[in-house]
Amino acid sequence: MQHKYQFVPLTRADYHLIRQWLNEPHIAGWWGDPDTEIALMEQDMDSGPTDMRIVHFEGHPFAYVQDYPAHHWPAPQYKDYPKGTRAIDTFLGDPKYLRQGHAAGYMRQRAGELIAAGAPVVVVDPSPDNTNAIRTYRKAGFEGDKILPCEDGDPTLILEFKGRDAEKLT
Repeated sequence: MQHKYQFVPLTRADYHLIRQWLNEPHIAGWWGDPDTEIALMEQDMDSGPTDMRIVHFEGHPFAYVQDYPAHHWPAPQYKDYPKGTRAIDTFLGDPKYLRQGHAAGYMRQRAGELIAAGAPVVVVDPSPDNTNAIRTYRKAGFEGDKILPCEDGDPTLILEFKGRDAEKLT
């Protein structure tokens, strides 16, 4: 059974929730400290290129997802992708929703929506060490095995969602 998730635009009133989630042990080490991450969100809040959303399931907020033009910032790992490619970053914040398939479900749905809106490709770039995220992205329909350095030189695994059956996902 496919779940339908709602992607509600992030507001400043959500920062307390973002802060709480970023302090969860399952997110530690993969995202920056809450003050830094919220400052970055604040920079994009009113006029930046990043589309920031709180993910809801049955009315309950439980995750954060953002997407942006893959070529907007210097990101060498995306240089060979076509114009219009969207890159996604995400975390499932509420630990009550872990290991239930929600992360793969909302990522599949969101990537399908971006493809339906015209993105030729949707990409993610987890650390090769983040095996939980990689497993989730693969369950969501992302594929690939290229490891490339990102802007700071750290290795990233590039995974693509090209929209196979995307029309069924939206």
